[in-house]
Amino acid sequence: MTEGKVDFTGVKWGSVEWTMLCTLYLRAYESRSNHSILGDHAAAEAMDRIDYDFDRMKSLRPSSNQFLVALRAKQLDVWATDFLARHPDAIVLHLGCGLDSRAFRLDLPAGVDWFDVDVPTVVELRRQVYSEHDRYQMIGSSVTDPEWLDRIPADRPVLVVAEGLLPYLTENEVRQLLQRLTDRFPTGELMFDGIPPWGAKVMKIFRWGIRDGHQLEQWNPRLRFLEKASIFSHFAEIPARGIRAVYRLTNAIPACRNFSRMYRFGF
Repeated sequence: MTEGKVDFTGVKWGSVEWTMLCTLYLRAYESRSNHSILGDHAAAEAMDRIDYDFDRMKSLRPSSNQFLVALRAKQLDVWATDFLARHPDAIVLHLGCGLDSRAFRLDLPAGVDWFDVDVPTVVELRRQVYSEHDRYQMIGSSVTDPEWLDRIPADRPVLVVAEGLLPYLTENEVRQLLQRLTDRFPTGELMFDGIPPWGAKVMKIFRWGIRDGHQLEQWNPRLRFLEKASIFSHFAEIPARGIRAVYRLTNAIPACRNFSRMYRFGF
């Protein structure tokens, strides 16, 4: 980790780095609420170390984006905490981690080894903000490159978290990645967010959509569909009454509730 402030002033609007900063900013802003959903104080600490004009991102907040970001992360945190309570010596792979601080906001058992994986340019930025240690390492590689997996111990249960990643891959890339993971590890769980195929067609930034959890079971016999949840599942935790009502209504509309869902698989 770089001492003092990390200079992100050159980050351009709309770039991948800018998108990561936006997500970090929204989580940090939400964590400062008196009744925070996510409690991501590690994100707030990371933001304080970054030299960037975050005032330029204030326009992101009126639409309650901070709650949307927090709700998605919350469900994955709940599932991850459950898995790690049952497997306190697990390996964790956080794929497409960006600047996410999940490795620091969760209360990890002492025996967990955590690996954050993202492309080299992203990991270079992460290393300026977060510190590695014996139980926490960062790997700079595309998740579609099979070679990075050789660096991961395969003698323990694994938790694979892929937040905001799989819709950006092609179907073939998703299939190959899941096959490599289940071939590498004897047992574990996979958690990710996904959109339906029609969503991928409408929103051109996405490349893959999932019909339902059983689709992956057909691809890979080792994968067992465990459960799914709407991205709005924890809307009742939103402290602002008006915004909570909007999210309650959104969650009641099937097309909205089912557009972005969280999936959990075992193997």
